[in-house]
Amino acid sequence: MVRLSMSREQESALGMEAYREVLASNPVIRSGPQYELVRRCASRLAAATGDSGRHFDWQVSLVNSDQINAFCLPGGKIVVYTGILPIAENEAGLAVVMGHEMAHATLRHGSERVLQQQAANTIMSGVSISTADMDYGQRRMVLGALGAGAQYGFLLPFSRDHESEADSIGLRYMALAGYDPREAPRFWERMGQAGSRKAPPEFASTHPSHETRIQRLNAELPAAIELYRSRLNPNVPLEQDAPRKF
Repeated sequence: MVRLSMSREQESALGMEAYREVLASNPVIRSGPQYELVRRCASRLAAATGDSGRHFDWQVSLVNSDQINAFCLPGGKIVVYTGILPIAENEAGLAVVMGHEMAHATLRHGSERVLQQQAANTIMSGVSISTADMDYGQRRMVLGALGAGAQYGFLLPFSRDHESEADSIGLRYMALAGYDPREAPRFWERMGQAGSRKAPPEFASTHPSHETRIQRLNAELPAAIELYRSRLNPNVPLEQDAPRKF
């Protein structure tokens, strides 16, 4: 399969532009326990990305919103909404969300989606790497492709291939960062329950069925657990209970 992508410089420029726009139009939390939690989780996961994320300028922000959502823009700009924290339940659950979204960025899925849209003609031709030069429809499409379009009413779902890749790599990131990978299927079970009570959250509506994802994650757990154990003292048994809630 031929995979399209922008240059890393173009990706980073668009990612930063979208990141600034999101922060400018939302209430950002800059201190407190939740803020420190998100920063700590992002730092541990960023270190676990290895060569794939080595040249990223990782930044993370916490937005005060009931929206159940999180995303990572090209270049490593992460936005977490407080609405997703109750479903994450614990730091390992948050690592499931953030690891998955950071994997989308290191795998450069956002730029692939941008270049699949006709709205990216100016980027492809090298004329501009700014959405400021696009009309409203083009701009919404690019923001949606990058992952930041939910608040503008236009969020393009990743393909099944992209989602499978991000699940696998995100599971690896959280294991390498010292988070129990068994929390991944638990998180998606909780997300499925949240979606069954009302309209699916933004984060859930753009992803494959929870049953399919959980089956796939469970199949990958043995290798991820071995990776997780390699980061711990091998003589210490794994905890049998679910991680402590926030």
